[in-house]
This record gives sequence, structure tokens and C-alpha cells, in this order.
Amino acid sequence: MPPRRPGRWPVLLRTLPALLLVALAACGPWWAPHPVAAPVTAPYAQPGDGAPLGGDQLGRDVLSRLLAGGRELIGTSLLVAVLVTGVAAVLGAVSALRPAVGALIERLADVLMLLPAVLGILLVALSWPDGGRLAVIVAAVVLGVPYAVRLAAGAAAPIATAGHVEAAVAGGEGLAHLVVREVLPNMRATLLALFGLRFVAAVYLVATASFLQVGPQPPAADWALMIRENAAGILLNPWAVVAPSIAIGLLAMSVNLAAVALAPPAGRKAVTAL
Repeated sequence: MPPRRPGRWPVLLRTLPALLLVALAACGPWWAPHPVAAPVTAPYAQPGDGAPLGGDQLGRDVLSRLLAGGRELIGTSLLVAVLVTGVAAVLGAVSALRPAVGALIERLADVLMLLPAVLGILLVALSWPDGGRLAVIVAAVVLGVPYAVRLAAGAAAPIATAGHVEAAVAGGEGLAHLVVREVLPNMRATLLALFGLRFVAAVYLVATASFLQVGPQPPAADWALMIRENAAGILLNPWAVVAPSIAIGLLAMSVNLAAVALAPPAGRKAVTAL
């Protein structure tokens, strides 16, 4: 008997938290009750009238900054996840179709995987002082592709030896045709699950860069930057640190849960096995 596919309601329930959180972060700046850079209370004030989550180190409304601080993080992480998944998919397909090229790609990936994420971010930021968020995106893509390309190559390997691919090779089709028309369409399930994993990694990498003040600079509202700025006053108003920390964790978990729910079982098994 063919495997039973999950119903629509379980899938919807598992994707709904991610949709709601992304929508809240996207529309949050419009819902902020106060300007994100304007002091409205005493520094590290406890939650009270006009400031449901209290104030930060400069007396700015934590809730307003929380609502406005997720848009750029989510946008940057989505872009990084798409770029990493796309580049890894193409390189993985090429590796499976051209073993000699694949061996070279794997060696380069091994070298890049030795570079710690934080060190990689700092190297790119120091060599590209005016890069800002673009420098963070480049660093995140460079650091994310080596891990993803191994998964993509492993998923592409059995497809490259399938009958329809061999028939296309016998028909004289070029490498570009084989990658785009024969291999990648049959990797959709794996790539969707891989996208969820890379989005989670991108969230933490971009948040780490923001925490190190590589990217957004004060007084910008950014969840990771809020944690760094208010760490000294966590005992005075814990919400200034706890709220953005919870938001980052929920974002990573909910999007990964949604990607796993949307991916067919074959894609989830391929990513887990690799």
C-alpha cells in the first residue's frame, strides 16, 4: 500500500505559527505604539502604563522595538536561505553528474567548513567595512553553502544515475539541461526540507552578526541588537532581553517546523539520512 499522506489540517496547524510570526514581524513596524527611537519611560523601567514590556537602556518602549525589530532579520534570513539552497542545489547536481568536479567542490567545502562562523563574519566585515547588511549576507551564504552542498550532492547522486538522466545524456543534452530539467525538478522534496534547515542556520548567523554589531547599528531596532544593548540591565527589566530572545527562538523553530510539514516524506528522510 502507498504511504498515507497527512491531511490538510495537521499541515496547516504546523505551518500556521510560522505564517503568523512572519506576518507579525512584517507588519510590526506599523503596529508599534511608540516611535522606536523615542524615550517614553525611565531607563529599564518595569512594565507599566504605556509600556507593556517596560523600557530599555534608554527608556524606549521595548514592545515597539520588538514589533519593529524582526522585519530585517526575517528578510535577510529568507534571502540567505534561498541563496544557499539554490547555490547548493546547482553545485550538488553538478557534483553528481560530473564526479571529477564534485570531488573538487567537496574539497573546497571541507576547507570552508573548518572556518568558524563568528570568525568568518568578522573576516568579511573587517575586509568590507562599508558592506553593512550586504556583508552579512555574503558571509552567511559563503559559510552556509559548504554544509548544504553535501546534502544536495547526496540527494542528487541517485537521480544522476536514473534512466531518464541516462537517456538525456545519450541524446546529447548538455550539462545545463541535465541540471535544470532532469535533476533539480526531482530534488524538490529534499530542497524544501533543506531550505528549512538553512533558514534556521541563517537566523542564528544573522542574529549573531547583529549581536556583534556587524550589520544594523544603534539606534536601529533589531532583535539581536536589543539583546546586546540591554544585557547589562537584565535584572532591572528582563523583558528587554527575554522578549527578543523568545522571538528569535520561536521564529527559527516555527519556520523549520513549517518546512518539514510541507516537505514530502522522501525529502525529510533524505535530509535526515544525510
